[in-house]
Amino acid sequence: MSIDLLVFSVTVEPTAIAGACLWALALYLGFSPIGDWMIEQLNRWFNFAERSLYSSIEEFERTRSARESQNAFYASILSIFPFLGAGALCNFGVELGLGRNWAISVGVLACIGCGVYELGRRDGQNS
Repeated sequence: MSIDLLVFSVTVEPTAIAGACLWALALYLGFSPIGDWMIEQLNRWFNFAERSLYSSIEEFERTRSARESQNAFYASILSIFPFLGAGALCNFGVELGLGRNWAISVGVLACIGCGVYELGRRDGQNS
C-alpha cells in the first residue's frame, strides 16, 4: 500500500478542523473586502495566464465567456485557503490561551460577531 511509504503518520483531530473552519469563516466574513480583492486578483491572474494558451485570437474570443466564468469560480474557491491558514492559527492560539474546550465556542462567537459586523457594513454601504 502507499500508506507504508510514509515515514510518519499525521493525525489531525476533528475538533481542530472544525475550529479552524469556524475561525476561517469568521475571518472571511470580518475581512470580506480583502477576500473580494483576493478573488479579483486571482481572477485577473487566471485570465492572463489562460490567454497565453491560445494561439489564435478567434478561438480565444469564441470561448471567452465560458472561460471567464470558470476562472471566477476557481478564484472564489482558491481565495478561501489563506483564510483557512489564518483560521488554523487563530484556533491554535485560542487553544493555547484558553484551552481546548474553549476553541470551538470562541470560534462560534467569532462567526456570529463577524456575521453581524458584515451585515452592518453592507447595510451602511447601501444607505
